[in-house]
Amino acid sequence: MGKALLFDLDGTLLHSDPLHVQVFMEMFEERGRTIDEAFYYEKIHGTHNLETFPHLFPGEDAVALSDQKEARFRERLDDGHPPMPGAVALLDRAAASGWKVAVVTNAPRVNAEHMLSAIGLKARFEVLVIGDECARGKPAPDPYLEAMKQLDVAPGDCIAFEDSPSGMMAGAASGAYAVGIRSSADDATLRAAGAAATLEDYTDPALEDVLKRFTEEPAQ
Repeated sequence: MGKALLFDLDGTLLHSDPLHVQVFMEMFEERGRTIDEAFYYEKIHGTHNLETFPHLFPGEDAVALSDQKEARFRERLDDGHPPMPGAVALLDRAAASGWKVAVVTNAPRVNAEHMLSAIGLKARFEVLVIGDECARGKPAPDPYLEAMKQLDVAPGDCIAFEDSPSGMMAGAASGAYAVGIRSSADDATLRAAGAAATLEDYTDPALEDVLKRFTEEPAQ
């Protein structure tokens, strides 16, 4: 059936959180309110817009606000952005080794495609799974299970890379080997959510220990 690397997108393939923070700060300022990064990471990071916006902006149209927020985010991507350090080399290694790859994200499809284009990686992925297009999004395991189904791989033959606690819970619950990227949460937070290991990014020397699951012969 083969082996697969499954990647979240926001904060995992692209360090996008600063852009999201800017947009939310702007939206709150327009309503005479002020938030900081701590508020974003505590109340917003890793959540669904349509679940969060009714609490953030009571009485307003959550769908319209979500569309507005995501459009502003995409505008900030238009000049292009570098992918997470080491991501291209890891994808090259996957291609050379015959490992399948997929993106598994709670981002809207239009955003996910825009982000992958902005970092120059859109053509590198066989499968793009969107949480809102599954029966349940993250933190449920459904998006990861759908990626495994499309790639025809077993959970035990997958490594899932995530940066948020909710995403980490989804990856771990799917049966994949869950690895945290410390772009927005620390090692303890990610491990508490189910990470078996964490990395600073894909240049972290600890990545080799993670990939040994694929490269070492099983014990007889």
